[in-house]
Amino acid sequence: MWLVHGLKNCDTCRKARKWLDAEGIAHQFVDVRADGLDRAEVARWAATIGPKLINRRGTTWRGLPKDAQARADDDDGMVDLVMAQPALMRRPVFTRGTEVLQGFDDAVRAALLTADAD
Repeated sequence: MWLVHGLKNCDTCRKARKWLDAEGIAHQFVDVRADGLDRAEVARWAATIGPKLINRRGTTWRGLPKDAQARADDDDGMVDLVMAQPALMRRPVFTRGTEVLQGFDDAVRAALLTADAD
């Protein structure tokens, strides 16, 4: 079963959940703001995804001071920022076992379908 990490009010997360339902792919939604985050899990995402973990186009990012933004360039800084402000993560993040996928583009949808067929 996939865990879908995101925000309940995020349009992309809602689209992803609707698509997963339509495809019959088992999943559980984790609202990172309401349910919280595990630091070790976020560190794993940072190591796997890299700088793309942080959404640098959103209002949360633009509201950060420049010194906080500069910390996003290393894994520990990314983890600190996401732990403090979960809305900074680019959503959704899909996890299952050791697998980590991020976003909801064609490549991610294909990977979800392929992984679910296994």
